[in-house]
Amino acid sequence: MLRFTLTRLLSLCLSLAVASVVIFAAIEVLPGDPASIMLGVNAQPDTLAALRAELGLDQPMAARYLDWIGGLLQGDFGISYTYRTPVVEMIGDRLAVSLPLALFSLALTVVIAFPVGIWAAARRGSVADVAIMGLTQLGVAIPNFWFAMLMVLVFAINLQWFSAGGFAGWDAGLFPALKSLTLPAIALALPQASILARVMRSALLDTLSEDFIRTARAKGLSRREALWRHALRNALIPVLTIIGMQFSFLLAGGIIIENVFYLPGLGRLIFQAISARDLIVVESVVMLLVFAVIVVNFLVELAYAAVDPRLRAR
Repeated sequence: MLRFTLTRLLSLCLSLAVASVVIFAAIEVLPGDPASIMLGVNAQPDTLAALRAELGLDQPMAARYLDWIGGLLQGDFGISYTYRTPVVEMIGDRLAVSLPLALFSLALTVVIAFPVGIWAAARRGSVADVAIMGLTQLGVAIPNFWFAMLMVLVFAINLQWFSAGGFAGWDAGLFPALKSLTLPAIALALPQASILARVMRSALLDTLSEDFIRTARAKGLSRREALWRHALRNALIPVLTIIGMQFSFLLAGGIIIENVFYLPGLGRLIFQAISARDLIVVESVVMLLVFAVIVVNFLVELAYAAVDPRLRAR
């Protein structure tokens, strides 16, 4: 297990190194000069040159990359071009919204998908199974931003059970803060729960057709007992893959939902930074999200090895 962990850890480090180069190069070649956007089209050339020197934009790309990556390794994400505040403080403030939203959404996804997927697999071919598969297909097809706006119309405007947008803040208390995140979390969780439920059902049905399940049934176990005692654990490997991918998506892919609900999270921060050509903010936030995705995949692989020891020898 130790060798398996060290090998995957080395792969993680190499992936992060390659990702940092790709992210920096891709963002730096985007059209638009941050200094020109900050000062306007009528700015004088000497003023532009002074601002570019102040921001470090007059340095070669390689030197700026080394400064940026060196700062990241020390926990220094740089200073925002637009707000002139440390990027790490901006990310910390926004992460206090995006991370709980992602975890809340993932919890809803698992709570909905696991019993639904297991129920459908246990009743394969029944009316309940067909109905569940139809509803999950609908859940996958409905765009989450459209569903989000529908929930705002119904629960915020008509019923007035929730606010239409904004975040109450953790200082207001746990319940008001979670209430602010409830509608966005449901909007994010609906399609993910539909996908996970279908994967859970498919994985369980595949496992139930294996020889060891037939042997267990031949020894007297009912289909229900075989499912809960043997099939469920062996079906968790593809399910863990999807859960890891979904958490990464929920953390990094909530830009539209955060804008629909006016949540001050990482999604809105990236959107605002791109609009203002605040390159240092965009690079640092994207690198943080890539780091989160790679680390989650690393943890999922470790979970694989814990669930199925055969994977450690590969």
